Amino acid sequence: MGRASEASSEDFEALKQRIHSKLVDKLDMSRLGDLAGDTLRREIRLVVEHLCETEDTRLNRTESERLIEEVLDETFGLGPLEMLLKDSTISDILINGPKSVYVERKGRMEKTDVTFRDNDHLMQIIDRIVSKVGRRVDETCPMVDARLQDGSRVNAIIPPLALDGPCVSIRRFGTNPLKLEDLLNYRAFTPEMVMLLEGAIKARLNIIISGGTGSGKTTLLNTLSSFISEEDRIVTIEDAAELQLQQDHVVRLETRPPNVEGKGAITATDLVRNALRMRPERIIIGECRGAETLDMLQAMNTGHEGSLTTIHANTPRDAMARIETMIMMSGFEMPLKAMRQQIASAIDLIVQVNRLQGGLRKVTAITEIVGMEQDTIVMQDIYTYVKTGINEAGRAVGRFEASGIRPSFMERLESSGVRLPASAFRQRVMMED
Repeated sequence: MGRASEASSEDFEALKQRIHSKLVDKLDMSRLGDLAGDTLRREIRLVVEHLCETEDTRLNRTESERLIEEVLDETFGLGPLEMLLKDSTISDILINGPKSVYVERKGRMEKTDVTFRDNDHLMQIIDRIVSKVGRRVDETCPMVDARLQDGSRVNAIIPPLALDGPCVSIRRFGTNPLKLEDLLNYRAFTPEMVMLLEGAIKARLNIIISGGTGSGKTTLLNTLSSFISEEDRIVTIEDAAELQLQQDHVVRLETRPPNVEGKGAITATDLVRNALRMRPERIIIGECRGAETLDMLQAMNTGHEGSLTTIHANTPRDAMARIETMIMMSGFEMPLKAMRQQIASAIDLIVQVNRLQGGLRKVTAITEIVGMEQDTIVMQDIYTYVKTGINEAGRAVGRFEASGIRPSFMERLESSGVRLPASAFRQRVMMED
């Protein structure tokens, strides 16, 4: 039974390749360029249907429709990936070679039946993705970051670095990004925490969003950016553009890798320095991961209040240590105390997000940077999430708590017209799972 199914699958693939080859031979490429996307797909569909009729396919209506859709996806889209990209429940697509494709749904990893013909087929799809954003991937440049049209982030690594064939990781950012109401419904944070974060952004506090891989840093950054005034000029800086800001006055900048000769690279540091000459009210860096951190802190200290960025760290205190490390990566010699003073004066708030067991993503701490005490940066938690156990479904459960500490920046909030009730900071358990 298994062999018959395998043979049938191979026959279907062979038929699909045959029809695709005939389609390419029949297409008038000079005429295609004049047609709009939907019109073009409709016309090509008629051609594919005719080719299917001329072939002795012996397929039923459902199989014929599937064949036509797959040929169209192969011609216009990303081949086997199209089926996964249409599934809004998928948050990550992980391709470990042509025959091994995994997805993450609702925090759970599962293997799919999707396959590519061979390494060459997968390489064609990778080339199609990266060429659309002006990048390339080959033996001289075997690693690449790119993005899809919907903003989803793509990383590809190919042989000789990837031993078992090309590998692709796609972090989904759908056409309908999560809004504030969605995160509240998912109990990622409480209404009191939202009020504080909204006030902090309107009062132009500098905020770092800290978290591990896949913890939801970029999603939260997109959500919080909705509180920024429409009147502010915003400059965003990213390695692969994925932020989806709702404001009109946004300038999006993207780094550039070196060319074949190893020249022409534009780094995040270069873009931050250039952004300072573009009269931004706020600078948003998709992720600080290197020497640009020092320039970002200097921008926060010199008239660009209200800037935001993300950083990889597991706790707010770890985030401070990581920022110190990245400042050292700039090659700029600075005494430790002076470095920490720079950090303490630039950053007002750290929002810690974590991916908990079972795939839940929570804001686990909102921490204020109070200042310096001798050589130490003084921090205090305003809100925290305390994990208390795991339920029958294998998901973490816990509670949000208010520490009872009133933030020292409350005067700045009030002078900006933001008024928060005193009860928002009263020590208590705010919400339990």
